[in-house]
Amino acid sequence: MPILIALVVAQAAPVAAGRKPPLAAPTPASCRYDKAAMLALDERAFDQTMSGGWRALAAAGCDLAAADAIQAWRAAHGGEPRTAGLLNWHEGQLRANAGQTAPAIALFEAASKAPAEDAAFGWNLYVDGSIAFLRRDLAGLDAARARLAALPRPPGYAPVGVDGKPRAFAWPMNLNILDGLVACWNRGYKQAYACAKPAVRTLSTAP
Repeated sequence: MPILIALVVAQAAPVAAGRKPPLAAPTPASCRYDKAAMLALDERAFDQTMSGGWRALAAAGCDLAAADAIQAWRAAHGGEPRTAGLLNWHEGQLRANAGQTAPAIALFEAASKAPAEDAAFGWNLYVDGSIAFLRRDLAGLDAARARLAALPRPPGYAPVGVDGKPRAFAWPMNLNILDGLVACWNRGYKQAYACAKPAVRTLSTAP
């Protein structure tokens, strides 16, 4: 699932030959947090709430601190197999936001699903397009976007939100994000991701 991050991308600093880039820059005082309390959160509280977990750090503009929090939480908990890929994806997005392109690509690749699990929904096409953007491969991004756009909606697909109410997702899912990456091709990932148009609205429950 996409995350809501919309600030300026910081480009990664050059690295001397033969040396690996650091995974994260020193954390500014404004981005410090209670690591023990963060790691004590269950997966839902850590990953799916806007006021706590890594999302609170990201909302404050602390992308690297948020990415490192996810990395630490995964190391401490492992995550459920069903949702481990989503944590990889979120950490990858945060590192892409901060200009850490190579680690972001590796995390995006780790977030891919088995073909049988993904056949009807196109998650892997979204992953492919996002990786192509980071690799500056416009042809690859266009190809992934075209294949995703051609994906038919699965019969009986009727998503609901966390509140249990029906939600009208634009189909195919995540096509709006790849469209944003294409439209803002010459910007960094963080800015280009913010170019995506909204893809969901709550359906009326009135009779």
